[in-house]
Amino acid sequence: MEQASEKPDVPMASNDVPRDSSPNGDRKRKRDDRDSGRGRGRGGRPLQHGSHQHKKRNMGRKEHFAQQLDRRGRNAEQQERNKQKAEDDENPKPALPSAFPSEEVDAEERRPKRKVAVMIGYSGTGYKGMQIDNKQKTIEGDLFNAFVKAGAISKANADDPKKSSLVRCARTDKGVHAAGNVISLKLIIEDEDIVQKINDNLSEQIRVWGIQRTTGSFSCYQACDSRWYEYLIPTHTFLPPHPSSHLGKKLEEFAAEKGDLEGYRERQAEVANFWPEVEEKHIKPILKTLDNSIRPLVQEALYNVDAVDAPPGEDLALDAAMETEQEQKSEPVADVEASAETAGTKEEFTAEPDQNTSTEPTDQEVKETVDAIEEQHPSVNVNSDTDGTTTLPDTDVQRHALEAAVKVLKKAYLDAKKAYRISPERQARVQAALSQYVGTHRFHNYTIQKKFSDRSAQRFIKSFKVEDKPIIINDTEWLSLKVHGQSFMMHQIRKMVGMAALTVRCGTHPDIFKVSFENNIVRIPKAPGLGLLLERPVFDSYNEKAAKQAGREKIDFSKYNKEIEEFKEREIYQRIFREEAHGNQFNSFFTHLDNYKDPIFLYLTSGGLDATKKLHNKSTQQGKWEDSEDENASGGEG
Repeated sequence: MEQASEKPDVPMASNDVPRDSSPNGDRKRKRDDRDSGRGRGRGGRPLQHGSHQHKKRNMGRKEHFAQQLDRRGRNAEQQERNKQKAEDDENPKPALPSAFPSEEVDAEERRPKRKVAVMIGYSGTGYKGMQIDNKQKTIEGDLFNAFVKAGAISKANADDPKKSSLVRCARTDKGVHAAGNVISLKLIIEDEDIVQKINDNLSEQIRVWGIQRTTGSFSCYQACDSRWYEYLIPTHTFLPPHPSSHLGKKLEEFAAEKGDLEGYRERQAEVANFWPEVEEKHIKPILKTLDNSIRPLVQEALYNVDAVDAPPGEDLALDAAMETEQEQKSEPVADVEASAETAGTKEEFTAEPDQNTSTEPTDQEVKETVDAIEEQHPSVNVNSDTDGTTTLPDTDVQRHALEAAVKVLKKAYLDAKKAYRISPERQARVQAALSQYVGTHRFHNYTIQKKFSDRSAQRFIKSFKVEDKPIIINDTEWLSLKVHGQSFMMHQIRKMVGMAALTVRCGTHPDIFKVSFENNIVRIPKAPGLGLLLERPVFDSYNEKAAKQAGREKIDFSKYNKEIEEFKEREIYQRIFREEAHGNQFNSFFTHLDNYKDPIFLYLTSGGLDATKKLHNKSTQQGKWEDSEDENASGGEG
């Protein structure tokens, strides 16, 4: 008995277990005898469907609760890791003020709160979006802190925005700017200079334009009739893909195959000579100077080696949105002073030359291209040891010479793109594409996690127009696109711009827009967030009814036009122009698209949606094109 009690309470093979005359031993022996029947269940019966002989047995209560303790232990470890990660984050301090001591709260004079609409503008650079978040730097977080410091929110309410009934009109994503937005809440506004006090506690990136008394039941989200957004985009994004790029070749192939070659070339007529002229004037002279051992490798690298295979199950790099995370990590870029002058039909901004407005490709781009050459040509030895003075074997090429050749050719292509000036005919095609969105449509393909049957995907676009006069900044021409809609879903505007730009540059038949509104799956990449800003929300219904009846002033941004325009120029437009000049985000985005080998974008060709369907594994593509972790269905507009 004593010996049996020392043995572990674990089933063992029957031939290893000593025979025991105890009741426990009998039960154990019976169980072992039953288990010895290979492939058989309890009582020797065959195993049931869905079971197997090594299936985990039911646990007793003691063992079950012991495992639950282990699980809690694992959770505690994970919580500790999360806590450490939060402490190591870029913004370790809480975004909201801590609760004031009860003595200070009790001693504070009680003053009345009024329901108000706060009209604001901000540059989203470096912020994790509009909505308040106690763990991250947000626009509302900085605003709320400024309200508390200015005395517009009492110490009793300083630790929780809900106590002030804070509501936002439009929730913008990280990095997105707003010339005009509104939040509604209860504030103490007795001081005549309260707006100035609030602005004194804000960075230059955030401004309060004005504070208007509203009706007691006012909610800026519910009362907003519609919203205006602006998107700034370089005109070179409307150039066709290079004929040697993957997409450029497919456009010609499908046009010929479908008998649409004449129609395709008519849709590209005004830019048909762009690439041949660039090759003749800028590229061939450079190629002639290259060594024979380098020339074919570089030519292939520019458009063939750069082509990107689609790794199965991975999100597309370009759809990670070229978000402007680098804005939060890179060193501040010096301001570029610019003034507007009307020159003919175009507005031209002149700026002092700046080291960050270079069209040089980045060292990383050059390195990736050279690495790709090595991968594509394993027989070629890229030699890093020589300085060019030593004669190399025929199978060797000098790395420095190869990198220099890649760099100068990439710069030549980029310079040619930036020197492009859009023609009235091409600009008319851009307008025609944007006009396809006007009216009520199902925009399920222009957001995330929406199906055709989801009624919330139905949206009404009032207008979508290109400003007549392009502007020229640091030798790059830009177009301003302005959209007026009732409301927008997550990423909707960026995907609308992305689709319009793709169809124009690829000479796609306009019917593709209708296809995208119907019960089809069309994978549309979202254009870079860099160019997007909220222009202003509109409150016409509230102004004409509730405000007039209650004797309240209208919520109207027009009275602050001068200040807003100065702010847009200084804090929004110039940031956009500098960041594009510094990082070439638009060029990288569309070049990546042009050289993406997966057939997912072949709906842009004359083959239409069928060109992607017959080449796709639907389930694989569905998983691949889900947006990244930080993007969820509850995100901001645009």
